[in-house]
Amino acid sequence: MNGAHVSDSPENPPTPPTRASAEESAGGIALLAELWDDERVPAGFATATRERRRWPGVVAMLVVVALLAVAGWYAAYAVLARAPQAAIETRTPVVVEPEPATFRLPSTGSYAVKISGGGGIFGDADDGAAGFTLSQAPERARPIASITKLITALVVLDARPLDDADDPGPTLHFDRADHALYDKYYVRNATIARMPTGSSMTLREALQMMLVISASNYAEAVANWAFGGPWGYTQAVERWLDEYGLDDTTIVEPTGIDPRNTSSPADLVRIGELAMKNPAIATIVGMPHLDVEGHSGANTNTLLGQNGVRGLKTGTLNSSGANLLFQAELAVGPGEPVIVTGAVLGGPSRAAVDSQVNALLDSIRAGYRPVTVARGGNRVGTYTTPWGAEADIVLERDAVVHAWSDAHVASAVTLTALPDGPALPRGTVMGEATFTAGDRTERVPVVLDADVEAPDTWWRLTHLVELDGWP
Repeated sequence: MNGAHVSDSPENPPTPPTRASAEESAGGIALLAELWDDERVPAGFATATRERRRWPGVVAMLVVVALLAVAGWYAAYAVLARAPQAAIETRTPVVVEPEPATFRLPSTGSYAVKISGGGGIFGDADDGAAGFTLSQAPERARPIASITKLITALVVLDARPLDDADDPGPTLHFDRADHALYDKYYVRNATIARMPTGSSMTLREALQMMLVISASNYAEAVANWAFGGPWGYTQAVERWLDEYGLDDTTIVEPTGIDPRNTSSPADLVRIGELAMKNPAIATIVGMPHLDVEGHSGANTNTLLGQNGVRGLKTGTLNSSGANLLFQAELAVGPGEPVIVTGAVLGGPSRAAVDSQVNALLDSIRAGYRPVTVARGGNRVGTYTTPWGAEADIVLERDAVVHAWSDAHVASAVTLTALPDGPALPRGTVMGEATFTAGDRTERVPVVLDADVEAPDTWWRLTHLVELDGWP
């Protein structure tokens, strides 16, 4: 029937594909595959498709490279970075204080002894006040006999000073009145020396006569020359004593023959220090013999040159006993010497006083000795690392200081040579400990008492944030 449409209905089932149609389909698929790889495929379509296929691989490769780089940096930093700083603690070394010295003090009379110098262990001795003093009845005034002549010399040189120890000074001419002084003191059993009328000598030589051999006639002659007579002398000496605050001292004449010339041991120590600061007097009182033409004689101070005694003056009156004003310089090891200035009044005899002073000086010298104030190996600190290695900081050797009596010894630790590197051998020097008595300082290295191991690789890998940067 013309124009009729036949539908695919149950009544009209579809026609099964023929062999020709199947071959056509296979050919179409093959053609599509050919077109996929064919350059004639549009460029945008093929490129986009390839890029989509390559991108996951690139990303994976980049991730692997990044991870390897981070791991390499991590490992390199962990191995090569500086180890963190150790914690160092120090403490003041414990000091064994020296035992007090035992002094052999004079057993008779009154005395005062000042010990100074020694490198400032007693303070600044130059101020005339600092120092260590031993005394018995130090302010009790007693007759001082010929020690008066030393005061006369100081008062004269205060008015008529010499330029230095070698300055001869002006020339003194002795007249008949001066010559008469010989007989005046002869009848009083005082020490005298020839003084012919018309003779002369320099002031320095006249001072030798009165201080070395203790000639009383020369002491009065020099005082009369300087001050015009007894009244002028007593006025001058009173002014001088007031100036120096020597309130325990009374002087009525220039020689000491009068027992009213009195002083205390404490005042005499001060006078002795003043005298030894005068170059001319310090030289003269240390002379073992006269150096005056036409005269001879030994120094009345028989201790001179013994046990460091370097001068000053004796004085004896039968009614009041033997006196000695002395100064000694004791060499007691390295550093500044010790100066001992002392006055002993009212001894039973000159020999007894000398013996007591010698014993005292020996005991003072023995009080200065080397003292072990800390032992080698004593801990003065700790060295502790973050990775657990540690060691004590200890004294490398004994600390030995030259100290006097039980004087205080100060101690301290200073880290002066901190080592570079985490691994440190036993004995590595970390600094020094100082032990000071006066101006004497003993320096002892402080060291590690054990090996300090470097951190191992595992610790470094697991404590990266604690490392201290690239070297």
